Amino acid sequence: MGDLRQVASVRRIMLDDGVERGVRALAFSTGGGLDFWVMVDRTLDIGTLSWRGVQLGWQSPAGLRSPWLASPDSDGGFGFNRGFGGFLNTCGLDHIRQPRDGRPLHGRLPFTPARLTAWGEDWKAEEPLLYCEGEIVQWRYGGEAFRLRRRIEAPIGAATFRILDKIENIGPTPAPVAVLYHFNLGYPAVAAGTTLYLDDARMAGPLAMPETGPVAPASVHASLAVETARCRVSTPAGDDARRSIEFRWRNDTLPYLQLWRDLRPHCGVLSIEPCSIGRTPDGANEPAEPLGPGERRSFRVEITLDGPTPASDPLRQPP
Repeated sequence: MGDLRQVASVRRIMLDDGVERGVRALAFSTGGGLDFWVMVDRTLDIGTLSWRGVQLGWQSPAGLRSPWLASPDSDGGFGFNRGFGGFLNTCGLDHIRQPRDGRPLHGRLPFTPARLTAWGEDWKAEEPLLYCEGEIVQWRYGGEAFRLRRRIEAPIGAATFRILDKIENIGPTPAPVAVLYHFNLGYPAVAAGTTLYLDDARMAGPLAMPETGPVAPASVHASLAVETARCRVSTPAGDDARRSIEFRWRNDTLPYLQLWRDLRPHCGVLSIEPCSIGRTPDGANEPAEPLGPGERRSFRVEITLDGPTPASDPLRQPP
């Protein structure tokens, strides 16, 4: 073989059209049927994600917009809604959920360009893998001061990847930390008959596709797992087979799962959202645990795909 990147690789790319022009990304191809883009200029989040050639992450009509177009405080604090999309948007770090007390929807972390510090293929590791590392800073004089260090690993030949985050308080005073991982699934990862499980207990579904009527508020669920919480999204894949996307995360730092969906026609998004704090009956956030100056807190989320190639007809208009 001339070049091992024929089997699995991480390649630097740059988008060059429309509102995506100039956005840096890393294209991961594991060699196990899993391919995804890490958006360097969008918080090192996941943009596209495909399993055996079929896209599963939800893509909004706005595309993977340049961070230079982002304005979280616009639209009455709902600026997040103009840019969210792709498989993952990481939210925080001093606020999540609805706008409140001058803080916008899901905070000011989303769509922040990262400083890329490492990337590549490590064939000599005990577990050969693809990886990237970088850091994102959220800072305001007299306000929040956080550094997020992120590492993404994808074992070569496998259909899984993991996100390893460390958040450090780089300010002079203690500060509360709030984090929400906004994973977005679209058709055909979400289809008629999709069922969701939290720690093996059915949480929602089988879902209809499309749904009609008003969009329901997000629901918040507490995991009873001791160490690792698990959410599985199971969808019919033809011939009595089912395909699953499983999310696993550390329950000590992400004790809650928020679930939101808008399955109306021309939308079709289901969001799986592990998060660090709960929600009060009036919709406000529960108090977040402070992080002292120089202290760090670690978070880990792992995603695994399983099952046959998704049943998808590219010539058929999805719901």
